[in-house]
Amino acid sequence: MTYLSRFLMFLVVISLTACASLWSGYETPKVNITSISLAPQTESSTPSFRIGLQVINPNRRDLPLRGMSYSLEVDGQRILSGAEPELPHIPGYGTADISIQASPDLLGSARLLNQLLSGQRDSLAYRFKARLDVGSLLPFITVEEEGVISFGTGSEDTTI
Repeated sequence: MTYLSRFLMFLVVISLTACASLWSGYETPKVNITSISLAPQTESSTPSFRIGLQVINPNRRDLPLRGMSYSLEVDGQRILSGAEPELPHIPGYGTADISIQASPDLLGSARLLNQLLSGQRDSLAYRFKARLDVGSLLPFITVEEEGVISFGTGSEDTTI
């Protein structure tokens, strides 16, 4: 019995070492927002938005996307969110342009509108957060893109 338990322990250690070496030097994919538009009206009465994304895989291994959940926040208020099950595989050192659909969060949008109406703002902070599912053996990958949209005049730059 001790021989069998030592052999199993050896297999576990080798397996963990192999998994760790597969992802050494792994770099998180990049997600760029390329467009936001009102989606064509469907049978639902709730409006929805199409968000264009460019996903960049900076690694040599393919990125087998199985699904993604995402949200867009403006000044800390979630205004859009959604999930997408149909995504392409992105080749190593490759990019893919994808289009996802998002639904508005009416309470978050109302809170944001209240914040905007209650005071003069010269900028808005935004954050796009996505959780990428790359398969059952691999962990989820969380990608965040954030910045500030400036409305001021003068020498200030608009950062998106």
